Amino acid sequence: MPSAEQRLTRERFRVLAEEQLPRLYKLAQRLVGDDAEDAVQDALLKAYRGFDRLEHPGAGPAWLTRILVNVCRDRGRARARAPHEVSIEVVGEFSLYRKIADEDPFPYSDSLHLDFLEQFGSEDVRAVLARLPELYRVPLVLVYVDGFATKEVARLLEAPLGTVLARLHRGRKLFERMLWEYAEEMGLLRERVR
Repeated sequence: MPSAEQRLTRERFRVLAEEQLPRLYKLAQRLVGDDAEDAVQDALLKAYRGFDRLEHPGAGPAWLTRILVNVCRDRGRARARAPHEVSIEVVGEFSLYRKIADEDPFPYSDSLHLDFLEQFGSEDVRAVLARLPELYRVPLVLVYVDGFATKEVARLLEAPLGTVLARLHRGRKLFERMLWEYAEEMGLLRERVR
């Protein structure tokens, strides 16, 4: 039978996990897609096993996030030992701004770029993010969706700040290219009837 201290520890962990579960699940969905439930479950199991080492209860949410990010990274490593890197030349050649101006998908628009972006709902953006290689998707999601500072992301990913900044740059450029390709594929570039 568990001691009073063990029961209290379990209860504190249960409360923390229940409070953070929706946020953790959303983050896992953006990082690993369909494997989100398994990733969250693995992260919570690891967190439960190490909960007694958490010194400050207020650090619990950040601690759980770090564990989840590491679990998601481990899952990605298991899927592909060699990450798909995109050369700077490939992403550097594409400019969404120039592409929209050159292609002029909405010829009677006074705000062409805004009209292009209005074609995308949140599900479209998630679909494009899901297509990005994990190497670029993870930092983009952590910085631009979850609001982490780049220095925090570097610590979470255990990568040098310069590496994270390069991945963010390449990830943004790749996201722009994939956004255009997705728009073509989904028929979002057809002129709207006014």
